[in-house]
Amino acid sequence: MNPHTDVRLSLPSKGRLAQAALDFLAACGLEVEKPNPRQYAAHIPALPGLTVLFQRPGDIVVSVRDGSVDFGLTGMDVVAERQGPRSENGGAVLALHDALNFGHCRLCLAVPEEWDTVHTMADLAAHARALARPLRVATKFPRLTSGFLDRHAVTSYALIKVEGTLEVAPAIGYADLIADLVSSGQTLRDNRLRLLDDGTILRSQAALIANRAALQSRPEVLDVARKLLEFIEAHLRAVDHVAVFANMRGESPQAIAQRMFVQKTLGGLQGPTISPVVVRDGNPNWYAVHIVVRREKLFPAVAELRAIGGSGVVVTPVTYIFEEEPARYRAMMEALEEGA
Repeated sequence: MNPHTDVRLSLPSKGRLAQAALDFLAACGLEVEKPNPRQYAAHIPALPGLTVLFQRPGDIVVSVRDGSVDFGLTGMDVVAERQGPRSENGGAVLALHDALNFGHCRLCLAVPEEWDTVHTMADLAAHARALARPLRVATKFPRLTSGFLDRHAVTSYALIKVEGTLEVAPAIGYADLIADLVSSGQTLRDNRLRLLDDGTILRSQAALIANRAALQSRPEVLDVARKLLEFIEAHLRAVDHVAVFANMRGESPQAIAQRMFVQKTLGGLQGPTISPVVVRDGNPNWYAVHIVVRREKLFPAVAELRAIGGSGVVVTPVTYIFEEEPARYRAMMEALEEGA
């Protein structure tokens, strides 16, 4: 491990995740401030003592693995490819959160469109056996690709590591097929390539990773991990919810709650919050109702509120939903105890 005194987080410096990572952290309340765009270091005001560095996505995994940085935010595709060997202690790289809900893509096998008889991995295995030479597969993910081919009984192949554009490899002739990241698939279609029906090697999205040894040996790193997970989990939990407020007549908060509980969408997270409304005429039977509902349930919730006498319905976004302790933090602590 490379010794350093500050706590370090590496973010992508380029590629599809670079801006998305900054936007995601800002949405979590962890905005990155980079005074000089030419510098490869920045900071997060909400997390004093944390240094933010910028690296290529694949290099982030290597840096976390060797301990030169403590945390990294990158795609699970490069984490799975470059995290290094697993051990009894679980390996040097620990995934703290593997589903940050952006940067979605798939690592897939794609063959030329003219391969009319090759649509599945079984077809590909048969095609490889019929060749008088190894099947040539161009990829930037040799470890994941070889493991997938082996599991599907493709026994004769040669991996061709490519740093540039893969899609042209079959057309140029230095590969038969490719294993590459796919989002919409339009680039494949433009190059007359077709995905195999069952050729998805890995489904990936952005992930937060950490150096296991740093978490175990440095309390300041563990403290930053908790804060990162607190903000990230609270944001991800809230992003699909809205807060709904309404005024409602009723004999008591309990009577209003009973009317709400028989509806399908008005239960809230743990139940509604109901409080008195002070009105000008002094009528004591007006109450304010507050619930949090999933965004896709908003219109049914408004309709149900109206049906039981709700009025003046106000809807606002929810920024955070904090629980007593983030589930991902508990999972991290359990993983560290198992590997101790």
